[in-house]
Amino acid sequence: MSDQNIAIELHERTQVRKGLQSLRAEGMVPAVIHDHGNESIHTSGEYVSLLKAYSQAGKHHPVHLTVGGKKHLALIKDVDFEPTKHRLRHIVFQAIKQNETVSAEIPVVLVGDEIPAERASLIVLTQLTTVEVEALPANLPDELKVDATKLTQVGDRLTVADLQVPDKVTVMTDPDQTIATVEMPKDQIAEANAAAESLAADAGAPSEAEEQVVETPQSESEET
Repeated sequence: MSDQNIAIELHERTQVRKGLQSLRAEGMVPAVIHDHGNESIHTSGEYVSLLKAYSQAGKHHPVHLTVGGKKHLALIKDVDFEPTKHRLRHIVFQAIKQNETVSAEIPVVLVGDEIPAERASLIVLTQLTTVEVEALPANLPDELKVDATKLTQVGDRLTVADLQVPDKVTVMTDPDQTIATVEMPKDQIAEANAAAESLAADAGAPSEAEEQVVETPQSESEET
């Protein structure tokens, strides 16, 4: 985990449901803090501050919350964006403790100066962008890397088992789950199929000798 200290000032709120619209109109975002089975704390925060905090912390970096003078350490567990304008409209925090293991979603990053498959004009499809891990808050990584230079030809793939995982971090995602795989571009597939069909047609066509069949008259011994 980086040493970046992300701090957010929140305010307790009483508005719920229909009252949240007026809150958002004032440039505030409703939020809630879940705290280990205790009663949830309903809060709100400035739109710009919360959006910036989410862009920095994601769902893996602990954030320091202050609500009415009381401090909480938390992870962002869920965010809700307005679908058309893509504006942040709600955020959920999970309170955590420094000495207790937590689970978090960690971004997966493909690394390597150059991917051989891409150099060969093949397509590298990314199928998994985050994995779930468990660790103490201080040990949560900002990202997990995987060596993409191993991708060279069609069919090659990287799995969760290929991730470079630091000590004191346990990956909970299935190790066989695919992170990235190499496929042939559609235009190359079309060309290959056309070539195969052409070869098949040529192989099935009768030769010139086969077309010129000469009928041999019956011999006298074969006549009845």
